[in-house]
Amino acid sequence: MTATDISTPPVAAPRGDFGQLRVVPVRHRARTIGSVAAVIVLIAILNSVLGNPRWGWPVFAEWFLSEPVLLGLGRTLLLTALGAVFGFALGTVLALARVSGSPLLAALAWGFIWLFRSLPLIVLLLILNNLGYLYETVSLGVPFTDISFFSYGTTQLMTPFLAAVLGLTLNLGAFSAEVIRGGILSVDQGQHEAAAALGLPKGHQARRIVLPQAMRSIVPTAFNEIIGLAKGTSMVYVLALPELFYTIQIIYRRNLEVIPLLMVATVWYLIILSVLSVIQYHIERHYARGALRTLPPNAFRVVFAWLGLVSLQPQPKPEPKAAPAPAEAPRATDLSLGLPEGGRVEIHDVSKSYGALQVLRDVSLVFPAGSVTAILGPSGSGKSTLLRTINHLERVDSGFITIDGNLVGYRREGDTLYELKESEILSRRTDVGMVFQNFNLFPHLTVLENITEAPITVRGLPKAEAAQLARDLLARVGLADKADAYPRQLSGGQQQRVAIARTLALKPKVLLFDEPTSALDPELVGEVLDVIQELARSGITLIIVTHEIGFAREVADRVVFMEQGRVVETGTPAQVLGNPQQSRTADFLAKVL
Repeated sequence: MTATDISTPPVAAPRGDFGQLRVVPVRHRARTIGSVAAVIVLIAILNSVLGNPRWGWPVFAEWFLSEPVLLGLGRTLLLTALGAVFGFALGTVLALARVSGSPLLAALAWGFIWLFRSLPLIVLLLILNNLGYLYETVSLGVPFTDISFFSYGTTQLMTPFLAAVLGLTLNLGAFSAEVIRGGILSVDQGQHEAAAALGLPKGHQARRIVLPQAMRSIVPTAFNEIIGLAKGTSMVYVLALPELFYTIQIIYRRNLEVIPLLMVATVWYLIILSVLSVIQYHIERHYARGALRTLPPNAFRVVFAWLGLVSLQPQPKPEPKAAPAPAEAPRATDLSLGLPEGGRVEIHDVSKSYGALQVLRDVSLVFPAGSVTAILGPSGSGKSTLLRTINHLERVDSGFITIDGNLVGYRREGDTLYELKESEILSRRTDVGMVFQNFNLFPHLTVLENITEAPITVRGLPKAEAAQLARDLLARVGLADKADAYPRQLSGGQQQRVAIARTLALKPKVLLFDEPTSALDPELVGEVLDVIQELARSGITLIIVTHEIGFAREVADRVVFMEQGRVVETGTPAQVLGNPQQSRTADFLAKVL
């Protein structure tokens, strides 16, 4: 046997070394068969439609871009645009009325929605077109008097076009109101509370915080309504208004080419739908900022990539020129940043109930200016509710609370307390910052925007000054490089530190923490507690609801233990945690220590 006859056995790859192995993806036979079947069906349909001369494609081509059809198309688009703008404006007003605190407004809005959702559009259009039969004139003046500012004949005023716009507006307004209301209700309650705790005015809350988040729920259904409106414009044929469908009807009644003309209308409606779908996609993409870690690609970019003109992969940014490395931003140091002196908080005989459940029972406490108080107790003991009464997020049933001698939520005149208007409550609330258990950052705003929103709106800081303040605070909590990130792109500990920075930007006298570490993984608790510990040395008044007994012992100068809505024991950490005087306190500590 020669050397050439000897076969060298293959050398096995070392165990765990898979770099040189060929990968064979799994075959999905059912998926392949389904795809082939779909292609066959699609080809059969196209052959049936394009190969059948009875469809009359030459007639279709003759009329598709004809002047009468384009005029009708233009009128359809105009009716759709006007109906959508006015209809959603009306729907927004109705939705806000339905969620308002006024029972009368809510009832009137519900009645309007009930009526116009019940009426078929064609009936509504006919009623409006014949309104002159019921009312000879349309007047504007002082009700129940002879004073009139404007009067016009109804028949001359209510043209078919105006009747069509008004009918489409009323119909869409009723349906869109429920779409918008559903979107508003989908926004987490914590977002409302966070905006209120920052002192943002009600209108600003709705415009900048609630509606942008609600849009993620509103947009898909709203575009369904707009597409339905575009097709619903065909109903105005009853008013002899020559929109697209009515124009097509006139033409095929003259030349008897029914199918080709209907296909003209069909294709134009498909084009309208396609354009609206692209617009919908990009609006949804816009409002998905902060909700998704990675936005879906731009629809036009997908098409260009399919044509080979661009790449869907993000292009690498050019390497910046080497520059001296900046000094590392300090973390959790000097958080005072011009904070005012802490405020003195006094709670006098406060009680609060939710229906039959009483959560606070004659609570009286004093938190000295600049003090750090930890409130402990089992779940359901009223700790968080007590905290929320201090900044008037919860209204007390009896008793009162003062900060530096000023009543929270009320003004005193003699022996009478008058509850403040919402705008006054919001203004005073800026002196009492609150950091929530679940962070309650605004997900659609960047970290920088979260922090600057309240200083610009409430304190009136110039945008540049507010941005500089925000960057200083971020540096002090160790997040200088996260200014342009969205909350969803941060860890829980980072989100909570941003929430602290957002509250400090208003420079409050009192800072409330509602279990700031309970929503965090154990590994992230330390980074938040470090920030709070630094704040404890700043002179601001801190009131902290917490389950971190060790942290309370180390940072607090006073501990309050609560159970069943009552204060069981108060004192220094050494007294309450080291030598409790009440048996219930001792039992609780024995279970958690």
